[in-house]
Amino acid sequence: MKLNAVQLGVFNSRLEAVCDEMAAVLQRSAFSPNIKERLDFSCAVFDRSGALTAQAAHIPVHLGSMAYAMADIVDSCQWSPGDMVVVNDPYLGGTHLPDVTLIAPVFVVGQLIAFVVNRAHHAKIGATSPGSMPISTSLEQEGVLISPTQLVVAGELQGAVMAQMGDAIEEGDFIAQVSANRVGVARLSELLSAMGRESYTAAVAELNAYGERLALSGLGKIPVGEYRFTDYMDDDGAGNTRIPITVSLTVSDRSIMADFSGTAAQQAGNINCPLSVTAAAVFYAFRCLMPVAAPACAGLFSPVHLRAPEGCLVNARRPAAVVAGNVETSTRITDVVLGALAQALPDRIPAASHGSMNNVAMGCSGDGAAAGWDYYETIGGGMGASALGAGQSGVQTHMTNTLNTPVESLEMHYPLRVTAYRLRQGSGGEGQYPGGDGLLREFQFLADTTVTLLTERRQLAPWGLAGGGDGQSGENRLNGELLAGKCQLQLRAGDCLSVASAGGGGWGLPMAIVE
Repeated sequence: MKLNAVQLGVFNSRLEAVCDEMAAVLQRSAFSPNIKERLDFSCAVFDRSGALTAQAAHIPVHLGSMAYAMADIVDSCQWSPGDMVVVNDPYLGGTHLPDVTLIAPVFVVGQLIAFVVNRAHHAKIGATSPGSMPISTSLEQEGVLISPTQLVVAGELQGAVMAQMGDAIEEGDFIAQVSANRVGVARLSELLSAMGRESYTAAVAELNAYGERLALSGLGKIPVGEYRFTDYMDDDGAGNTRIPITVSLTVSDRSIMADFSGTAAQQAGNINCPLSVTAAAVFYAFRCLMPVAAPACAGLFSPVHLRAPEGCLVNARRPAAVVAGNVETSTRITDVVLGALAQALPDRIPAASHGSMNNVAMGCSGDGAAAGWDYYETIGGGMGASALGAGQSGVQTHMTNTLNTPVESLEMHYPLRVTAYRLRQGSGGEGQYPGGDGLLREFQFLADTTVTLLTERRQLAPWGLAGGGDGQSGENRLNGELLAGKCQLQLRAGDCLSVASAGGGGWGLPMAIVE
């Protein structure tokens, strides 16, 4: 049965609704503020081969990396009804160790038809510092490594697997992920029962074909040619600075190749990326050029290809440290791809946004009333302006899509106080359309605490376009003294830490110059 346009739209909406209900269950049953308040998780549906079928509007770096790597994961496992596999290995389709993925198969009359998947960020995953975002130089320092492992067998949670991870995890968040997948399996099974296996499979094929047509239509507006751009990471946290990321986009009639030859080699610090994270950033940049209502399916990304030399910063070899690659380098990869696209589409591409997730990880281990807690958050900044108007202020941009943690929740759960939270007025770049302003968030600590900062755009400012000015760089300070962009701190009760994120780049010459 061939679906008409309305039927195909309804089918896509029903798949997205499965993802949305999974998300609602995960958010409402999770224990940690990182999941239930910041919404640092993602849900998706895949076909039996591991190709993306649908997703909720969650975290781009989660979803794009799953879309790129899920086929390899599902091929490596044996599947039976009621099973769930857990994995966080960055070199087997993950992103970094705090992002834990649960995969559940969906069977109809004994035949594997699909998978439901969720990925959530765990602030406690057994790293060498609280918050599990350490200043690391090897993967083993970043927490518990989970190769694909059966966490649920025939519907039964495997206590032995949970016990092996011990105190390194928040068990309640794992149970929330299991619950979300159980709902996803139930809802997708209902859809399959209503449609029938063959009709469902045919509808997925039609959805992918439609997605590919939309992609070719959107990407077809890019002039054929080759576009090259280089941008830099501030540092790797291990002494290396101004680290280049280079991309060449080769645009033809029916495909685009993103080639990262010329990018720096993998680094001693933790800003390295597995190729799945690089793919996520590339997919995201091109997704922004497609129609808003385009279905998030494998067909939508089929015209986009990438190449990156093995052992480079954006295609690192095990056991390179990667915890900041997922959050910081992915954001710079987006900047690089958009910078190249700006040469081809100068009126469609925005200036650089604040260019960092501004990661703050903290906690206290050991004994005492204030011990035994882990927390992690990202902080927004200024969005780059474009030919359409000024950039937004104080928002998450590009590869993240999380909320902030409300001050009330933060102060209720942890021994700290938020003493300032406001826009950095004037930090956006000047221009016909100014860049958005960054944020200032200041913490006062009520107990001794270990804090790790992983931040970017502290040295190299977000760039403007079409004559627009650069955004103001960010800065981190402890008791008023300037800090490095990536550092670990041992704070005492009463200390004050401020994190100021960068502003976005401006677009177009300021009117005063034009006049």
